[in-house]
Amino acid sequence: MLVQASDSATKPPVVTADPGRRRAVIAASIATVAFLALDLWTKSWAWHTLRDAPRIAVIKKWFYLDFSFNTGSAFGFLRGHDFSRPLFIAITLATVVYMATLVRKLPTERLYGFVAIGCIIGGALGNLHDRLLRQMLLNGEPKHGVVDFIQVYYAQGSPAWPNFNIADVALVIGVLLLIPFLMFHAEPQPTPASSRA
Repeated sequence: MLVQASDSATKPPVVTADPGRRRAVIAASIATVAFLALDLWTKSWAWHTLRDAPRIAVIKKWFYLDFSFNTGSAFGFLRGHDFSRPLFIAITLATVVYMATLVRKLPTERLYGFVAIGCIIGGALGNLHDRLLRQMLLNGEPKHGVVDFIQVYYAQGSPAWPNFNIADVALVIGVLLLIPFLMFHAEPQPTPASSRA
């Protein structure tokens, strides 16, 4: 006697996409693209407008647009060292890969952590673009570096804060948002069934 298998036994289980994960990926992607596009556009503008021109006062004594070319990292760290460029490129690539893994793993109840990740990825890629492609003659020698153009004085009579760019702003925003997310929301929320157990 032949027993016919039921439909439920023969059909593979239907795997539904997690809508929360999809929203998280979209949030991270939008933040990445927005900051990367804004950073590349403003750097291109600074390169063509400010490079051989006097600085522009946005708010006198406080806020200026002033071109500089940074061959190091933040605050000019490791500026002028031949190993600094490949080191920063490797660190940037590792950061982007790590942030991408967080998008796949972190709980999706709160989206601000994924916006933070997008900010970090967008800022990292913006500065990576310059380290890979942007060159300028310094002392007669072509050097790769990052375009900085935002100059801020935090107190009257004080030296200006080291010039920075939109990618740096994105990185700071991302880190400031990601730290509390990892501290308070990195663990999955208990389900009602598990909370009653």
